Formats: sequence, structure tokens, C-alpha cells
Amino acid sequence: MRKSLVVVESPAKAKTISKFLGRGYQVKASMGHVRDLPKSKLGVDVNNGYEPTYISVRGMGDVIRDLKAAAKKVDNVLFATDPDREGEAISWHLAHLLGIRPESKCRIEFNEITKNAIKEAVKRPREIDMDYVNAQQARRVLDRLVGYKLSPFLWRKIKRGLSAGRVQSVALRLIVDREREIDGFIPEEYWTIEADLESMAARPADALKGEIGREQGAKRFTARLVARAGEKINIPNEDAANRVVEDLKASTFVVTAVARKDKKKYPSPPFTTSTLQQEASRKLRFSPSRTMRVAQQLYEGIDIGAEGTVGLITYMRTDSTRVSSEAQSEARSHILSAHGKAFLPDRPPVYKSRGGAQDAHEAIRPTSVLRLPDMIKSHLTADQYRLYKLIWHRFVASQMSPAVYDSVTVDIAAGEYQLKASGSRLKFSGFLCVYEEGADSAQDADGENAELPAVQEGEELRLLEIKPEQHFTQPPPRYTEASLVKTLEENGVGRPSTYVSIIDTIRKRNYVYLENRQFRPTELGFAVNDIIAQHFPKIIDVEFTATMEENLDRIAEGLAAWNQVVDEFYRPFERTLEHAMMNAEEITIPDEVADQQCPQCGRNLVIKQGRYGRFLACPGFPECRFTKPIVDELDVPCPVCGQGKVVRRRSKRGKTFYGCSRYPECGFTSWNQPTAEKCPVCGSHLVSRQNRRRGTELACSNKQCSYSRPAAAAGVGDA
Repeated sequence: MRKSLVVVESPAKAKTISKFLGRGYQVKASMGHVRDLPKSKLGVDVNNGYEPTYISVRGMGDVIRDLKAAAKKVDNVLFATDPDREGEAISWHLAHLLGIRPESKCRIEFNEITKNAIKEAVKRPREIDMDYVNAQQARRVLDRLVGYKLSPFLWRKIKRGLSAGRVQSVALRLIVDREREIDGFIPEEYWTIEADLESMAARPADALKGEIGREQGAKRFTARLVARAGEKINIPNEDAANRVVEDLKASTFVVTAVARKDKKKYPSPPFTTSTLQQEASRKLRFSPSRTMRVAQQLYEGIDIGAEGTVGLITYMRTDSTRVSSEAQSEARSHILSAHGKAFLPDRPPVYKSRGGAQDAHEAIRPTSVLRLPDMIKSHLTADQYRLYKLIWHRFVASQMSPAVYDSVTVDIAAGEYQLKASGSRLKFSGFLCVYEEGADSAQDADGENAELPAVQEGEELRLLEIKPEQHFTQPPPRYTEASLVKTLEENGVGRPSTYVSIIDTIRKRNYVYLENRQFRPTELGFAVNDIIAQHFPKIIDVEFTATMEENLDRIAEGLAAWNQVVDEFYRPFERTLEHAMMNAEEITIPDEVADQQCPQCGRNLVIKQGRYGRFLACPGFPECRFTKPIVDELDVPCPVCGQGKVVRRRSKRGKTFYGCSRYPECGFTSWNQPTAEKCPVCGSHLVSRQNRRRGTELACSNKQCSYSRPAAAAGVGDA
């Protein structure tokens, strides 16, 4: 029997695929990239067509030897790495190491890890797509040139150990610009006026049938002042508001128009990488990296009992909203049987992907709608279940009929003033019975207003109360992880496979930090951004970076030579770098002053960045060497002494642990996060911990007690 070797990236993926292929196939994992540019030097020959020097990734020797030995024992080698540019490049590197010609039929591709998809892929092997490989190679070389050339510049002008990235610098600029916009924002006062009104008309009960209104006895509603003499009204201060209030009190309120109509609300399209990361952040409080880690598990395969190990979702790195006709047909059958014909649109909906999207893959969807989330819940961890449920509901809803609202708008005249009241009543739930998209803030929420009583044109209304309210204009909000991903995507910066690394990189470099789930730049972040903005404006220019992404797409489509694209960027960059090295002034970053005094010398402590994070130190060093960790205090009493609070600390190796704020008086420590809740069995305190099978759970800290339960039941969020 002919034997084939199938190479994938991960053991989980290998385990799933091996169950779908017969005894004639052996499936092994490469554990990711096997070759890359060296870390000790540039590894790019800028004078020879930007030829990269690749070496085996450190620590991968045993894996490579195992793959080479396996390849010698088979008649055929197939590379089944992920269906994107990164996966194509991994296949190319593997082919080089195993002595396989890239132009041979050695590459298989699939969008979902199911038995049918794998069987079909094996029947249709193809050549390695060198255009995709070159697009990945161009990105890798560009990022290496920027990172390895800019870093020494930052060392010389700011301090050693800094680094800068091509795309990450754009993300940093967005956060810094937003922070400066907030700092420079000057609030402006304005007032709004609402009137509580009541319908005075008495109508028989049957006249209210079919009307948009509350129950028959309810006649009170609220209208908002919108105009004066036909012009939009602006009320800048309290005096102006009081004058308007007096005018309104002396006016008669008359209904001038009543408009009723059906308003449709359409479902959101199925998930792309970006929208999945945004929605998981809003609804599940998952970070983008956590979302992608769990999505990878769902894609590569989960053992769900009788059916065995199977991939539960399609490939999770995509910017397309396209859905296969087979998936739509299955979804429509489910909707018809579960909800009825009214919830099924006449034709399957077609969603338009954003401009510049790659349409190589489908949207993110369940591989089978028939695997309802609750049917397989017992086989999933808490995180896997929550994310799968989110993907399943979003996809099913995307194939359903729109919701329909009875909507009414009432225009009211009060002398020279015009007021407006609007309301609606859900007439047909449609897709809303399955799913409704989250919002970044209350302003973004697409909520429906309260219902209105049935009023008629020409009807006079009774004024019950006038409510003037003072407001101030608000600065734009800081970026959250969700809104930053959304902005990067809207501006064409990065691609689905890069959003996580962009955010993780600027956080690890201490250029930004999260406070209340919002990004804020550090003083170091300001300094790095400003010096790059001054001397390398193209590096942080959103439009320039988006154009570079388009050039990478052109390489992938075979429309541009990769080394030419790199050269057009690098030659001007090199000249700019030489000029900046000679002319840029050195920057001294001032220490951030804390509101605490040094207990030894009385100076105000400053915040320093150390190997294990931020800490407080005396500015009088070396005369005064006082330092103090910045305590991340939880609102949980110490379970041992009860007097201190639990604080989050880091060990010398960077691992998080928990202790008492009264240390060393109280020596309590724990690797698991304590909670304020007591065990219902033995009374000991509960801790939050990770269980490989069940995800995050609450468990008793008493080793003699076996009590535990899923953390989701207690509302424990993303740490």
C-alpha cells in the first residue's frame, strides 16, 4: 500500500485529521515555523535583491529530524498547513527541508477540518503558491528591516532596549493621537429640554386596536425639543434654557403630524476575524489573543463523544463574509424546523465584504449548524462553549429574516417651537430571537424607544412637566481592544492574522497599558511615537501603511515582484534613517511622579519601569535607595488575617501570584486568585483557577475538600 505523510502545524490538528484519513496516511505536526530569519543579525542582503537568510528555528531540531525520517519512509508528502499566506510559507519552508519540489502536487488546502473537507482536499493536491509565499516573505523582510534598523536609532536617541515595528507604530500613533485629543479637549456646555405630555383625548377601547401605544390607560409620554422657527435649536447655557422653558410654559402643545411605518432591522453578517474579536471583547470580555487562542482550538478539533474529534468552526483568519451554498442550505433547514417559515427569508442573504477584503475563505461559521451549542457543551471548556455559542448564534441569525418594528414619530408644535417624540413596538422578532449584536458604548447601542400612546394630528396635549438638563460635550473615548481592531481594519492596517500580534507587541514593549479596558500610552510610548513621527512620518502614516498592505496583496495576486516592493520602501527609508541618526536630538523621558512620599527622605516617589513591570522608587537614588512595588489590590479581604486585602504580585520569574497587603506581618500567598466567596461545603475561601477540561472554575482552597463549579456561573470575567 502506498503511504503518504501529511504535515500540519499543531498536534491537535494532526490528531483530528488522522481520524479522517485511512491507514495509508501518517499525520505529523511541524509545531509551527521550522525556518525563520536569524535573531542575531539582520538576515537580509539589501544589496542582493533583499535575499533573506533562513535558518532552522532554535529548538526545532528534533521535530525536523523526525519529519525528515518520516518523509523517507513514504511515497508521497502532503503539506496541510493553514490556508493563508503564513501557512503557505510554512509549507514552502517544510518542502525545502524535506527535499520536496514546490512545483510538485504537494499542497492541500481546506477551510474546515471535517471528514468531507479533508477527503476532498486529499483528492486535489496542488503546487505551493509562490505568489502567496512571496507576499509573506515581503512582509517578513519589511518588518525585519524596519525593526532591526529603527531599534539602534531608538537606543541612541532615547534608551537601550527599545524597538519599533512597521505596523505596530501605526497602532501606537492612533492611541497617542487619541490621548492628546482627549487632553486638549475643551468641554462645551449645552442644554436639552424635554416635555412630559399627556393625551387628553378620550377614545373607546376598540379605537386603540392596532395602534402603536401602551395599554389603554397610559397616555403620558416624553417629547424632545428639536427646533425653533424651523431651525435646529442650540441652547448654550442656563439663562437661555430658562427663557425657552418660560416660552414653552405659556404655549399650547398641538400634534402637527403622526407618521407610522414598519421599520426593518437586518441581522449582522457572519463573523470575520475582526468582528469576532470585537464581539467577543464586548460580550465575553475576551482579549483578542484569548479569542484567537480558543477559536484555534475549535478549528483544529475537539473530541465531542460519539462523533469523535472534529473541527467545530471554519478557518478563523478571514476578512470575508462569504458563506458556502451548502452551509446556507443546512442553516435554512434548521431555521425552518426550529422557528418556522416566517423566520426564513425567501432567498439566502448575501453579505458584501468590506473593500480590499480577501475572498479566499468563508466567513467564520460552525462546520455544522446541526451541532447545537448545548448538545456539545459537556465536551467543551467554558471558554470554548461561550465562543462556539457566539459564533453559532451569529451565523444562524445572519441567515434569518429581519426583525420588524411598528414605528411612530409624532411632531408637536408649541408656539414657535417644534418637539418630536418617537417610539416603536417589536412587531416580529425575526433574527432577534436568536442573536443581537453588542455595542462598544451606550451611544452605539441600537436600542428601541418606549412606545407612545395613540395620538392624532390636530390633537391638543396637556403639559405635565418641562425638564431642562445641562450637558457638556464629551471627548472621544479611548480605544478599547475591540475599537482598536475595528479602526485598524477600517483603515486597512494589518490583516486578520496580525491584529493580535499588533496589540500584544505594543503592550509588551510598555508603550501602552490597559486601564479600565481602555488603552493609554505611557511616557515611553509618547516619546517613541513622537520621535518616529518627526523623523519617519511615513512609518506611522495610516494611508501609507494601508497602501503597503495593498502592495502585499498585489504580490499575492502575482501582480508585483516582492523584492521591488521592498526596494521602493527601503531605499527612501534608508536615506531618512541616515539623516535622523545625525540630526535627531536625544530625548530624556521624565519620570511619572506618584502621589506618595518616600518614607525615608520625604521626596515624592516616581514610577519606574523594571524587568517585572512598574514600581515606585525614590528619585534621590543613589543617596536614597527606597523602592516599593505598585500594588494591584483586589477588592477581596485576606482569607488568612482578614485585615489586609489580597494583592496581585509577580515573582522573579514573572509569574503572577497573590498575597496579603500586610506582608510581611501576614504571610498569605496563593498561585490561584482568591475570591471573597466561601465554600458552601467546608467554609474555606474559594479560588479562581484554570482547569484544562472545564476552563476557568471556582474551587475550594482546602485540599481536603473537592468542591468546584464553573466560574461562568459566578460571573467571573476575563482577567
